[in-house]
Amino acid sequence: MSLDVSRGGLLVAFAIFGVIVYEFRTVLDFVGVELPLLPYMAAVFVLAGVLLWVITLTGGWRTDPENDKPA
Repeated sequence: MSLDVSRGGLLVAFAIFGVIVYEFRTVLDFVGVELPLLPYMAAVFVLAGVLLWVITLTGGWRTDPENDKPA
């Protein structure tokens, strides 16, 4: 199995996911469920590490267009 993913696409998707999770944390704080910030930050870094590890195991980054044909 090979992931055909670009670095920019992955970083944008990860940033969007991080913002959504942070906003969910903010909503929970508004409702009355307080979550500390440090475990959230640690979880984001662990998730990033696991994501990079999975991409490395499945074939790495897409660096050059191998099968792309000119228009």
